[in-house]
Amino acid sequence: MNDITLVVLCAGESSRFELSVKKQWIRIDDEPLWLKVTNKLSSYSNFEKTIIVGHEDELSYMENFSDNFTFVAGGNTRQQSIVNALENVTSKYVMITDVARCCVPKTVIEDLIAHKADASIIVPALNVSDTVVYENITINRDDVKIIQTPQLSNTEILKSATKSNTEFTDDSSAIKNIGGTIKYIKGSQKSTKITFGDEIDNLTCLEKPNSNTFVGNGIDIHQFEENKQMVLGGVKIDSPVGFKAHSDGDVLIHSVIDALLGACGGGDIGEFFPDTDPKYKGADSKELLQFIVKFITNVGYEIINIDLTILAEIPKINPHKKTIKTTMANLLNIEKQKINIKATTAEKMGFVGREEGVVVLSSASLKYYNWTKK
Repeated sequence: MNDITLVVLCAGESSRFELSVKKQWIRIDDEPLWLKVTNKLSSYSNFEKTIIVGHEDELSYMENFSDNFTFVAGGNTRQQSIVNALENVTSKYVMITDVARCCVPKTVIEDLIAHKADASIIVPALNVSDTVVYENITINRDDVKIIQTPQLSNTEILKSATKSNTEFTDDSSAIKNIGGTIKYIKGSQKSTKITFGDEIDNLTCLEKPNSNTFVGNGIDIHQFEENKQMVLGGVKIDSPVGFKAHSDGDVLIHSVIDALLGACGGGDIGEFFPDTDPKYKGADSKELLQFIVKFITNVGYEIINIDLTILAEIPKINPHKKTIKTTMANLLNIEKQKINIKATTAEKMGFVGREEGVVVLSSASLKYYNWTKK
């Protein structure tokens, strides 16, 4: 085992990425990009530790994919994410890379490691072959380099460098700012960074996502509460009773949330919106669903369809079906025909039959977002 920790940065919002999914979550066959990149880089050397820096909203979900890595919540900037990661680094050296640079050859990693003691930081770089103009002045292209990652740093020097209030776009800029030394090694044209999305077309190391379908089920039950507005499927219904709950009690939406989370392996509604948290007191369930829809989109899925069964004596569901379907379709960002609603009674049996509450069962099916069809 060597004295190097590998850090893979995956906490970004992908704000410049032109596809709906976050780039770190596009599926390569069955693996999210961040896992594909981390597994590949980890296989190139016997690192002391591998750290994944993820978005705080996605970190617990990422932990489902592997027990081999240390997971750390990222910050609001790349530099803050590095600071958070460095708190967990005890090795002499640290190699930091951006997950968006996903096809780095093994030779670059080997070269970085071979020169680890030669400077404060070892940096892969490419020379520029085209004419370069800066502020309308042609400059000597031999003085220009295209900087890449991974970059391999002396850990203590990088820790000192990132204490600065100045935000740097890469590790070498931060180390240079405190007078550290830089050694440039030959980078690779294969180490293209995914930024906007069109770069994917030229990355031969990436396989298209597979065509698996993922199914999840949800069930929710709420008893009635007098003199409360009833909300079902995001629709206000004229009724003398509403649903007793910490939030607005929308039993249909809560069931759908659990079905969606079940399909993507994301846990359950209580993990995202605990009923012990006062900020969800009286919460609008439509907003909770929109958060979950964004979450499953961010982590690489598309909704195929939703099937619902409502078990209720009151209210009568048929008069509200069309409105509920339209509302849910808008919340889920899918066509209305991909939502099916069935309603039945309990034939006067049990608490539903006694008109004490409502049960909703949901099924959701998802597929991976196909980033090859842009």
